[in-house]
Amino acid sequence: MTVETETKNLTVKKANGIAEVHIHVNKTNSYDLDYYRELNAAIDDIRFDTEIKVAILMSDMPKFFSAGANINFLKAAEPRFKTQFCLFCNETLDKIARSPQIWIACLEGHTVGGGLEMALACDLRFMGDAAGKIGLPEITLGVLAGTGGTQRLLRQVGHSKALDLNLTGDTLSPQEALEIKLVDRVFLQEEMREKTFEYAEKVVKSATYAAQNIKLSIMNGKEMPLNAAIRYEGELQNLLFRSEDAQEGLQSFIEKRPANWSGK
Repeated sequence: MTVETETKNLTVKKANGIAEVHIHVNKTNSYDLDYYRELNAAIDDIRFDTEIKVAILMSDMPKFFSAGANINFLKAAEPRFKTQFCLFCNETLDKIARSPQIWIACLEGHTVGGGLEMALACDLRFMGDAAGKIGLPEITLGVLAGTGGTQRLLRQVGHSKALDLNLTGDTLSPQEALEIKLVDRVFLQEEMREKTFEYAEKVVKSATYAAQNIKLSIMNGKEMPLNAAIRYEGELQNLLFRSEDAQEGLQSFIEKRPANWSGK
């Protein structure tokens, strides 16, 4: 059974443990505050849905994932409003990182500026081989990538490459993005959705309680000193040792049969 909810800028479809979040703001998916309010609500809804194990963020526009914030919207806003807008965007995107679901950005078109910042907030980024360009050109507007672009890019590709990309505003091809590990997979353009859903379905059919804790261990642990992160990892492992899935995993291994995961 598919459950579908549509708002002005987004459509959310839920079926078989997977939530699809479709962006359809305009032809370049250049967004404003209304879009982020809708995205925030969609993320909250998915976070509280225990049936959803994977969420896929994708675009309904043929050439763009997103070109970022609408420049006319930003130009018309006064500075204090713009500051609060960036804060709200950051708080919204941080929910993705702190959610138990695995979030995948399915990039089938140009992914620049705030579009890349949305993708960077996801756990994984898959890109089509003919999707276009990806990068952070904010310096060409006299600003920086202020909804996580400097910080998430730094943590994704390292200090010097993040600095280089932010200073030059250069955009990369999908293959170049793969080479610096900005994206995790590059698929043939015509196979993008099929391959993305194959990956999502594989996660849904796995030990999802373990998958959720693996995500939290990595996402939260990377901000901690190593000794504290190892301790945090151990606490999550202790939870898993007590789970139904851990008992089933060990028993199925001994009995040489496929595991029947419950997600508990």
